[in-house]
Amino acid sequence: MSTLVIVESPTKARTIRNFLPSSYRVEASMGHVRDLPPSAEEIPEEYKGETWAKLGVNVEGNFEPIYVIPKDKQKIVKELKAALKEADELVLATDEDREGESISWHLLQILKPKVPIKRMVFHEITQEAIREALKNCRTVDEELVHAQETRRILDRLYGYTLSPLLWKKIAKGLSAGRVQSVAVRLLVSRERDRRAFRSGGYWDLKALLEYTPPNPPLAKGGAGSKFESKLVSLAGVKVATGSDFDETTGKIASGRKVVLLDEAASEALKQRLSGKPWTVANLEEKAVTRKPSPPFTTSTLQQESNRKLRLSARQTMQTAQSLYERGYITYMRTDSVHLSEQAITAARECVEQKYGKNYLSPKPRQYTTKSKGAQEAHEAIRPAGSSFRTPQETALSGAELNLYDLIWKRTVASQMADSRQTNITVELKVEDAGFRSSGKRIDFPGFLRAYVEGSDDPEAALEDQEVLLPPLKVGDHPDCKKLDVVGHETQPPARFTEASLVKTLESEGIGRPSTYASVIGTIIDRGYVQLKNNALIPTFTAFAVTNLLETYFPDLVDLRFTARMEDTLDDIATGEAPWLPYLEKFYLGDAGLENQVKDQASKIDTKVARTIELENLGDEDDPIQYRVCIGKFGPYIEAGTGEEMITASIPQDLTPADLTPDVIRELVGQKTEGPEKLGVHPETGETIYILIGPYGPYLQLGLEAEGSKKPKRVSIPKGVEKENVTMEMALGLLALPRLLGTHPETEAKIKAALGPFGPYVVHDQGKEGKDYRSLKAPDDVLTISLERALELLAQPKTSGRGGRGKKEVPPLRELGTHPEDGEPINVYDGRYGPYVKHGKINASLPKDSPVEAFTLAQALELLAAKADSGSSSRSKSKTTKTAAKTTAKTTKTTTKKSSTSKKTSS
Repeated sequence: MSTLVIVESPTKARTIRNFLPSSYRVEASMGHVRDLPPSAEEIPEEYKGETWAKLGVNVEGNFEPIYVIPKDKQKIVKELKAALKEADELVLATDEDREGESISWHLLQILKPKVPIKRMVFHEITQEAIREALKNCRTVDEELVHAQETRRILDRLYGYTLSPLLWKKIAKGLSAGRVQSVAVRLLVSRERDRRAFRSGGYWDLKALLEYTPPNPPLAKGGAGSKFESKLVSLAGVKVATGSDFDETTGKIASGRKVVLLDEAASEALKQRLSGKPWTVANLEEKAVTRKPSPPFTTSTLQQESNRKLRLSARQTMQTAQSLYERGYITYMRTDSVHLSEQAITAARECVEQKYGKNYLSPKPRQYTTKSKGAQEAHEAIRPAGSSFRTPQETALSGAELNLYDLIWKRTVASQMADSRQTNITVELKVEDAGFRSSGKRIDFPGFLRAYVEGSDDPEAALEDQEVLLPPLKVGDHPDCKKLDVVGHETQPPARFTEASLVKTLESEGIGRPSTYASVIGTIIDRGYVQLKNNALIPTFTAFAVTNLLETYFPDLVDLRFTARMEDTLDDIATGEAPWLPYLEKFYLGDAGLENQVKDQASKIDTKVARTIELENLGDEDDPIQYRVCIGKFGPYIEAGTGEEMITASIPQDLTPADLTPDVIRELVGQKTEGPEKLGVHPETGETIYILIGPYGPYLQLGLEAEGSKKPKRVSIPKGVEKENVTMEMALGLLALPRLLGTHPETEAKIKAALGPFGPYVVHDQGKEGKDYRSLKAPDDVLTISLERALELLAQPKTSGRGGRGKKEVPPLRELGTHPEDGEPINVYDGRYGPYVKHGKINASLPKDSPVEAFTLAQALELLAAKADSGSSSRSKSKTTKTAAKTTAKTTKTTTKKSSTSKKTSS
């Protein structure tokens, strides 16, 4: 008897194949085989005349979805049908969450098997787990399919109804989403708080004290120990700190009884206390016990990976999926913190072997999931198997090794003993001033030996956490070695990082952790957010869209409303609430989305929608009015005192946070007064100007005149402030590219130049191609020598794509091999985003195509199109559109179910 097993990906298929008998054939569906039509072109002809057709959902007929088999899936479906003809049994082994259940259901609808069918589920890919799953197969869970169906339809209606309104009122290419729009609003609200923030200044004293006990012990922190102490009170009144300030005024908050010291008062106090005796007035020790954190869920893994490894949510999920499919960890989409008995035993064995019995918790720890909607899997994310491989035993490398190490440590630590520490507070008096010193002593590290949140090195973190004080007692008199006056400024609320945004979304009940990676990726890709130094900074577009939604559709971006929506979807998933009445009320009700958009569209003034009201754009005494608008080519400033308005483009990398009155005056001044003059070129006699354009500051030689040659321009290198540009630097930059000499072997030219991604050297061999190397500090494009350039060119390439990066770097995903030559086809992360690579051919992934859902068939199509494109991109685009229209295969179902890509749009 032969059995056909269908999974989602080739990697998963290869791994499972190793654990099944030879009579089992394992094939991959490459994700979803059907979906709602992604564009109007793929809507079946029979529906194109319907008013609801563009939604892909028949809102007039019980929300029946239209299913389309994408062109790139037709070959896969054909192959699966052929394989099924040779099988005596079909086993559907897709993932155990809603998405996996939906894929299995769609496979049944398309393949229409006449052989026995089994649904096999597992949360780890090991021999034991796969064979156990085969013994406990079930049928497709219709409730899970309904749950996925409802979310998919709801998200489609939300996005496809609101997004066209945003295109019309603000700008093309924008999108709205049930979770996405709330996430953007959170970022905008935080940025508004930062703009409204007013800094306040305060001063205090910091002392360096030393104490030598009468009989100094030999222990650490003994004889002659120095410690710091901070001023906390004066004449019995608390000294002001940052928490005492009103963030909106920069002054002490109303009702606070504190002493606010300025620099002069602090200096006077320092002089008064100098030479005076110090006395320990009080000493308190408090024992504290810390318990280990639970094992990882999807959300906590994304948070900790971002904090520790600086991986984005998207990168974390891509890496975790690869680890799961290759059998290293359990399923990575889960809200559960539960560990199986097998996992607990394996973790405790690791603790005993690596740290000793005394580091084990007295009894096995079992964690309870608190999330109501925790359905995605039945266990936390942990190393796979009945015994855990240490990170060193895996042969993993790069991001995969780092993430596995994180998961291994967190899981093992969860079964370790509590950490015991003592917090010590010492109160000191000198005259009428009160000082405080705080210490921490780790009495038993417990789980901290294996895992410290936010730290890559537990041992180093333990040392950092300990703050040892000398053995003081009440009445002792330490010596003051140094007394400093210290000034402080209150700081605005911190921006969200990916970690803190994920934590907030989960705590507020917005969306599901399994979708956060795609949501954050979408808001970055759509231009709502810029990621700088791990902080998510909203753009002007984000402000405009949030303003519109808050004004005209407040419920749709309200946290409580969205959380209640999530609760209802969970009720639908468990069968506690009917799905059809909910969709009807949400979309077709009197206050439904369709009627809301119709009613509000005529009330939205396009000019107002494209105008962003920001506080503090100008100085208080400035008579000119400033406002920011969204235009066809991006954001710009309008400035004027009435009917006469001047406009000035805002550079693309400038966010609302950077738009200060000084920056506005500079941008507007460039239009009214002309560009800033740096000097005159000694050879041409032309003036060198410094300007600010859409891509930042740049140099220009002469002015642009109609009918004349465009003046030479060169960007000012990143990291160089335009105020620091000298004539010598400007002349050097305008002279680029520099010819350094010729290559001793090829006699081809070696040049140094400045490109869109920074400075570089290039070995230009004409028709043979160009070999690039990026320049990093301390190498300088203006001074680098031929010898140094040759040295760099001799080194392996380290990153990038195309001509700049040939060194093998770990792929984001391994899709499989090319059917013609057997060579690997992988997805990599490049300068312009993810791209698929086969041999020497690279092709960028579409912007709206998640890496984790990208298939081998899609890759083959992209690569073929790239290989055949000798003509213009316009010609290629027309050909692709024609092919899509003529070959798209569509199917319709009378049962109300739908399909999604592996990552739903939220």
